[in-house]
Amino acid sequence: MRLLLVEDNETLAANVAKTFRAKGYAVDAVGTADDARAALGTQPYDLLILDLGLPDGDGLDLVRRLRRARSRLPVLVLTARASLQSRVTGLNTGADDYLVKPFALDLPRRELCLLELLLLRAGQVVQKQVLLEKLFSYDEDAGLNAIEIYVHRLRKKLEPAGIRIRTIRGLGYLLENP
Repeated sequence: MRLLLVEDNETLAANVAKTFRAKGYAVDAVGTADDARAALGTQPYDLLILDLGLPDGDGLDLVRRLRRARSRLPVLVLTARASLQSRVTGLNTGADDYLVKPFALDLPRRELCLLELLLLRAGQVVQKQVLLEKLFSYDEDAGLNAIEIYVHRLRKKLEPAGIRIRTIRGLGYLLENP
């Protein structure tokens, strides 16, 4: 997966990029809205991680522009704006998720992969069988019970932040916006 990180704090940007690169992601980091627009115009990305307080404007303007262009690029807002109204505004503008700085999200590999799969399909039901196929190789002895255990563990970590994974009986799981 290729990620575009838009963060004007160079130290934070370097640390976030380093963390994602260590997990095998390709990360392009820029510090302004103008640089972000240029990068989005030249390279397809799988995820946009976006600070809102940028030196040349508000990151939400970039989200609005993407959604007006009918872009389905998932957007994770990463900001210091912690008020409920800021979160609601960010999500209503078109962000797929909203994470307030400072943050700590140290997840084991499978939980992180599960979160990634649910984020990429936020608002859609993801079948247990699909999760099983994506999280485990053929030679691993894992069943649907393993998926339930990983979802349970991830729920316990996400629910304090207001992020909910809902079970849709007989179908799978749905990641809901807070």
